[in-house]
Amino acid sequence: MTEPLHEILYCSTLAPGLPTDIVGHIVAQARARNAQEAITGLLVFDGQRFCQHVEGPRRNVLRLLNRLEADARHVDMKVLHEGSISLRRYRRFDMGLAHVEEREDVAELSRLDGAEALAQFIALRPRWDI
Repeated sequence: MTEPLHEILYCSTLAPGLPTDIVGHIVAQARARNAQEAITGLLVFDGQRFCQHVEGPRRNVLRLLNRLEADARHVDMKVLHEGSISLRRYRRFDMGLAHVEEREDVAELSRLDGAEALAQFIALRPRWDI
């Protein structure tokens, strides 16, 4: 039997003093590890804040959450939504990256939680260049 799928949506802020080009390194590392752990998702970065939606086997996603919470490259991490899912939303890539110019998108998302935050994130995806 396959392990149930799980998803997490969170927002955080780039740690003070870090250059924005570190995001490319973060994504490169995440893509390799996520491929091994069957985790897929989308990371949105507005130059200051991150918002990431990840999905995969529950145990792997929760292990990723622990790593994210301990990662000093970002601060003020807030999990907006967490729960079980029956089907993946991201099948085309291990970790998509969208750099967004509209900072209000991520700022608004970080003020929401639960199903409302998830629905807003999904509604905004077509606007982002993935």
